[in-house]
Amino acid sequence: MIPMSNPTDERSLQPDTGAPPGSSEPAPQPNAEPETKQPGPEQNGQQESPAAASDTDQSVQDQQGQQGQQAAGNGIQGQPTPSVQQVLDHQRELLAKPVSGKLAADIDVMRQIYSNCSDLIIHEFDVRQGPAVTVIYLDGLCDTKEIDLHILNPLQHIGTTGAADKNAIVECVTLSSMLEVSSIQDATDKIGYGNVILFIDGETSALVYSLMHLTLRSIEEPQAETVVRGPREGFVENIQTNISLLRRRIHSPALKMKSIYIGRYTKTATIVTYIEGITDPNLVREMEQRLSAIDIDGFMDSSHIEEWVEDNPFSPFPQLMSTERPDVVTAHLLEGKIAVFTDGSPVALIAPALLMSMMQSPEDFYQRSIVATGIRWLRMFFSFITVFGPSLYVAVLSYHQEMIPTTLLLTIARSREQIPFPALVEALLMEITFEALREAGIRLPRQVGSAVSIVGALVIGQAAIAAGIVSSPMVMVVAVTAVSSFLIPNYSLGIAIRLIRFPIMLCAGFLGLYGIVLAALLILLHLMTLRSFGVPYLSPIAPVQSSQFKDTLIRANRMHMKTRPHLTGSFFNRLRSRADLYKSRRNN
Repeated sequence: MIPMSNPTDERSLQPDTGAPPGSSEPAPQPNAEPETKQPGPEQNGQQESPAAASDTDQSVQDQQGQQGQQAAGNGIQGQPTPSVQQVLDHQRELLAKPVSGKLAADIDVMRQIYSNCSDLIIHEFDVRQGPAVTVIYLDGLCDTKEIDLHILNPLQHIGTTGAADKNAIVECVTLSSMLEVSSIQDATDKIGYGNVILFIDGETSALVYSLMHLTLRSIEEPQAETVVRGPREGFVENIQTNISLLRRRIHSPALKMKSIYIGRYTKTATIVTYIEGITDPNLVREMEQRLSAIDIDGFMDSSHIEEWVEDNPFSPFPQLMSTERPDVVTAHLLEGKIAVFTDGSPVALIAPALLMSMMQSPEDFYQRSIVATGIRWLRMFFSFITVFGPSLYVAVLSYHQEMIPTTLLLTIARSREQIPFPALVEALLMEITFEALREAGIRLPRQVGSAVSIVGALVIGQAAIAAGIVSSPMVMVVAVTAVSSFLIPNYSLGIAIRLIRFPIMLCAGFLGLYGIVLAALLILLHLMTLRSFGVPYLSPIAPVQSSQFKDTLIRANRMHMKTRPHLTGSFFNRLRSRADLYKSRRNN
């Protein structure tokens, strides 16, 4: 392999003025006649001696030499440095060129585009009994052994048996995956994704071979979505691996995948996948339009896409569901939803997202229906405690003491005798402290993170009680609320619920139970007006769709879940299963 030689700097494309650095005087023209100087008064009256003229010339030369050394030391070239706009215009001009068929010209364009790129490999050679070709790829992204085995060795040693056209080259290369590109823009895009480009002298298109070689982490269970029973596979950062995990579960050709490249510089591959015949075509078209409208330099994770395509970016509630589990994506695709994969991110986005769907755990579908229903109700009850638990305690203790039994009220009063703060300040202080400990446990190394968060909460809580800053009932309420928040299966939804807890506490501290009711009505109003790709966020509860309650408040037996969810438009291929056919076959 011959690495690319050091290309010419783009600043050399500027016209050479011939003037010294820092000078604004124009350079003398090569064919111009020397300018005739008119004798001045000093020349008429006095003529300079040869010795004085020699000393003057010597001093001028020394001064110019010192200026040249200083300019060279500062890295200043003779040509003016181009502006950013000039560099961008030059790049666009080069990328807009087609593959000309003149090998030397095409390689020169590639050298200019990849100037100052030390990892670009350009290998020029002549095919045995064939035309001159050039192989271009990026070192580190391609498998050099495969390049030698399947491209260089056949072309240099076996040859094309006298045929000097592109078809002979294709037959000689022992690789099945081959594409053709006819523009420099497409060639650079393919090189950036780890492909090998083969330019052929006399051909107006280049050959693209996929020989990517990347070091990837192994497939393992997602740490944020663990289950006791069920698959243990999770997505990784490579989009091809993620697509293969999905293809292993849905073998039908109805599983469609459309690629979109987003980002001016990153050109990140994004794939929209759905099942044709189940998903509403209007939903797919809407997702494609929103993704195509994104104009950004680049992004590194699927969460950036989520902010661009969601309906209401100012809502704290997630409007796209995120998961790292292939089985979860498969289940939602079979319900008529769409999934979006991003290269470099192990998290897939699912749209539309419903509140009740994010309250379901993957393990609900791997346990018996009665057990899964009981766990769902337990999860919903403790989610209510997570939202309103501290607020109810503050409201009742501050404004509605008559609601507390007398014995319990006396116990709480004794514990609060030495507390200098009202219940609202107490609750805010403990909630903020616990959220800080939770965040610290996430950011710390895994080996010590959980220990620090648990020990920190115990030590700080006990020290706060001993110091008379907070009461023991308040510590217990905050602890129960914190444990309840861990029952929410979706991390993004859990963060939103933890966030809205604080304004509810403020309403409870100022208005009591009336403030809690007011805050609950505002949140409910917001959720009822929220949409995810046109689908009501509280569906199927609001609007009411009783036929879908079998997989919402309860988890019915699979034989009774006959229809798919009603998402957008009219019912589209609503039949999910044929329980009657199963029973007839079983009886026979």
